[in-house]
Amino acid sequence: MKFNLLEKELKKRLKFKYSWGRKQVDKFDKLTNFIYKTACFELILDEIETKFKSNSQYNNLKNYALNRWFNFWSAKAVETIFCEHENVSPHPDSYNKFSDFFIHEISFDHKTTVFPKGFNKSVPYAIAHKNELIEWLYKNQSQQQRKHFKNRLFIVLVNYKNDGEHWKLKAEISWLKKIVSTYVLEFESSKLHDFYFENETVKADIIWAIK
Repeated sequence: MKFNLLEKELKKRLKFKYSWGRKQVDKFDKLTNFIYKTACFELILDEIETKFKSNSQYNNLKNYALNRWFNFWSAKAVETIFCEHENVSPHPDSYNKFSDFFIHEISFDHKTTVFPKGFNKSVPYAIAHKNELIEWLYKNQSQQQRKHFKNRLFIVLVNYKNDGEHWKLKAEISWLKKIVSTYVLEFESSKLHDFYFENETVKADIIWAIK
């Protein structure tokens, strides 16, 4: 993957407002699955116009598609960064919904997320009480087909310079690469949070990405 080129494409998204207008749902996912086909931002804009210009929900569908495209390609880059390391192995089934890779033979899905306002506590508190935030994330994020209770690594974005723009850090691929690489090199399974949730034994951790 050409990380520098992808970062340039992702940053083209930053000039558009980041608004979902609705929760992520399977119906809208099916309508916007073309986002997986290209990392080129201009091609996605063209596809949106072609498919939705006459649709009464044009604005909702456009925002939904742009957000899914941005999140998917950022996540794809992060997954590739993990898998470049010698002690990380990609899952043999690239379509597996519950696992992206293995670190020291432990299976993980990864999710990049902005620091959640709904947690209702400060970032310093969350850093000091990592396990509390992890369990909150499992209970409150990823609904419908995205929802699962398997092992997960959360990359939590915090933009101290602009509290309303945590999401823009998903485009900072070179910066995220350094953070992820450091985590993998220093990985210790003993530092994972192990807990029992929804009849599943879960291993999870938070990788803080703070600017």
